[in-house]
Amino acid sequence: MKNHEPEINSNQENPQDESRRNFLGTTAMVTLAGAGMVMGLSACKKEDGSSSSAGSAAGAGAGREAHAGEFEVPPGKLDQYYIFSSAGHNGEVRVYGLPSGRTIKRIPVFNIDPMVGWGITNESKAIMGTKADGSLKYITGDTHHVHGSYKDGTYDSKYLWVNDKLNNRLARIRMDYMECDKITDIPNVQGFHGIFPDKCDPVDAAINYTTRVFCGCEFHIPQPDDGRDVDDPAKWYTVFTCIDAESMEVRWQVKVDGNMDLVATSYDGKLAAANQYNTENGAVLADMMSAEHDACVFFNIERIEAAIKAGKSFTIGDSRVPVVDGTKAANSDPKTALTCYVPVPKNPHGVNVSPDNKYFVCSGKLSPTATVIATELVHKWFAGEVADPRETVVAEPEIGLGPLHTAFDGRGNAYTSLFLDSQIVKWNVDAAIAHFKGDKNAKPVVDRIDVHYQPGHTYSSMGETKEADGKFLNVGNKFSKDRFLPVGPLHVETEQLVDISSDKMRLIHDHTAYPEPHDAIIVRADVVKTKQIYAMEDFPNAVKAIEDNRVERNGKKVNVYMTSQAPNYGLQEIKVKLGDEVTITLTNHDKVEDLTHGFGIERYDVNFIVNPQETHSVTFKADKLGVFWIYCTHFCHALHLEMRSRLIVEK
Repeated sequence: MKNHEPEINSNQENPQDESRRNFLGTTAMVTLAGAGMVMGLSACKKEDGSSSSAGSAAGAGAGREAHAGEFEVPPGKLDQYYIFSSAGHNGEVRVYGLPSGRTIKRIPVFNIDPMVGWGITNESKAIMGTKADGSLKYITGDTHHVHGSYKDGTYDSKYLWVNDKLNNRLARIRMDYMECDKITDIPNVQGFHGIFPDKCDPVDAAINYTTRVFCGCEFHIPQPDDGRDVDDPAKWYTVFTCIDAESMEVRWQVKVDGNMDLVATSYDGKLAAANQYNTENGAVLADMMSAEHDACVFFNIERIEAAIKAGKSFTIGDSRVPVVDGTKAANSDPKTALTCYVPVPKNPHGVNVSPDNKYFVCSGKLSPTATVIATELVHKWFAGEVADPRETVVAEPEIGLGPLHTAFDGRGNAYTSLFLDSQIVKWNVDAAIAHFKGDKNAKPVVDRIDVHYQPGHTYSSMGETKEADGKFLNVGNKFSKDRFLPVGPLHVETEQLVDISSDKMRLIHDHTAYPEPHDAIIVRADVVKTKQIYAMEDFPNAVKAIEDNRVERNGKKVNVYMTSQAPNYGLQEIKVKLGDEVTITLTNHDKVEDLTHGFGIERYDVNFIVNPQETHSVTFKADKLGVFWIYCTHFCHALHLEMRSRLIVEK
C-alpha cells in the first residue's frame, strides 16, 4: 500500500481571513518557527496566506440555524439524553440534559464540595485519601476524560470513570447514585490524561463487558522518580497503565516511547491505542519537534498479559505493579511484539474508534489531516502479515486547520473539530479511503459549520458505542468571547449543540460551561438507570431507629448518633468538653424522594447533607467554648427554619 501524501480537496472553498483565525494561526506558526520548524499548518496555506482547507469561514452553516423552539424541552418535560462531562481543574464531573443544555448535577470527585460535604465527611475523605493526620492528601484535581462501562458494545449504566491529570488518579462513579465510590492513585506516572475502558475480554468472548480501564500519561519522568536522574532526560520514560474495573487496583503497566495523549479501545477487546507526541522523548520544545512523524501506538492486550503471566516483567522502585517493555526497540518482531507504533503526522491530537470497529482515527493538530488506521491491518501487522506499520494507514484526508477530536454518526461519517478554523468538519470515511487510493473524484469533506470559538472536544450521541445514532453533536469551545453577557475577565466557555441528523449540520443553541470542561459522552436517557432513595442497610454505621439517638464517651473521644426526620433532629442538644474529639453520625429517616437534610454547625466549619435513608459522619475537635447552633442547611419542610439542634462545649 502506498503512503500517499495528503492533497487539497478541490471541492473546498477559501475562507475569509478572520481575526480569530488569524490570531491563533499566527501564534501557532510563530511557536513552531521558534522550535525550528513550520510544518502541517503551512501545508494548506496558499501564497496569499489564505487557507485552502476550509469552506467559507464567514458563511459555513450560515442560514442553517434551527428554528426557534424546534429543539426546546418545555417545562415539565425531560431531555432525551444525558451528557456526562469532565470539568477540568474544577475537579468534578458534570451532568447536563440534552438537547436542553440544562445542568442537572455536579458530581464532586477530586474537589471539595461544601454543599454535599464531599471532602468534609469521613466517608468522602476515605475515598479521596488522607494523610496521617486525617487531612486530605489533595484538595485539587484536573478532570479531562469521562467514559462509561460497556456491555455488548454499548453503555450498561454501571460505572463512569474520570481521570485526574494533576495528581494522577483514576476515579470511579456509580451511575445508580451518581456518586464517586473509589479513587486509585496510579504509580510511576505524571500527566495522566487519556482513559478508556475495554469493551470485552481479549480472549474470552463470554466476558462481553468492561473489566479493564486503560490509562495513558503524557509526561516522561525518571523511573523511579525519587531524586535520581533528574538531570538526565535520556533516562526518563512514560508508562501505559491497566486498572481493574471492579477492584480499581492497578493490574499492569507498559514502558513506552513518547508522550501519550488520548486512549481508545477496539470493540473486540484485543487492542488499546494512544496517540503520541514527542516520540523523541525531548525535555524541551525544540527537542520534541525533530522527528518527521509521531505515532499512534497500539497495545496487544492478550500478549501483554501473557508476558506478565510468564514473568517477563519488572517493577519500578517501591511499586509492585508488573511492567513490560513496550518500546519500539524491544518490539521489532511483529509476531511477538506487545506494541505497534504507527507513524502519523507530527503532534497528533486525539484518537477515536469508529462504531463499526473498522477504524481508529487520529487528528493531525499541526497537520491539516486526519489519519485513518484500519483495525484489521493492525491485527495483520501483529500476525506478521503487514511489513510496515505505516501500511495500516488507509486514509489521510485534508480537512482543515487544527484538527483535534473526531466523533461518528454511525452512517459512515466523521466529525472533527478544527481549532484554528473554529469549525466542525463533516467528512466521509469511505470517500477518504477512496481518495487516498488515488480516486481524484472522491470528495471526503461533506460539510462544515462555524462554531464559537476554537473548538476542542466534540462528541456525538452514543457515538462512542456501536449504537451511534447520528442525531446530536456537542462542541466544547475553549473561548466564548462575545457570546454571553460580560462577567469580568474570566469568561464561561461555550458549549454548542449541533443537529447532525441530515446532510447539512445545523447549530441548535449555545449553553454555558463554567471553566474548564474537556471531553464528555452523550448517553440516551433510557440507558441510564438511577436510584432515587438510598437503602439504609447499605450503611454499616446507620442509626437505624429513633431510640438509637445517643451520645457515647470514651475518654476524650465522643461519638454522637443522630437521626433526622423533617422537621427534627433526633437530639435537641449535644454536650461535650473542650478538647474532645467529636464524631457525629447522622442518618436521614425520611423516605420521600428529594427530601434531603443538611447539617451545619456554626463556627465549626462543618456542613454536609444526607439524602433519604443515607448516613454520613464527620469528625472534629471541640476547640471553642460556648453554644453553637446546628441547623438544616438544605431546605426540607415548611418548618425548615425551625429544624435545629445545638452543640454545647463546656470546660
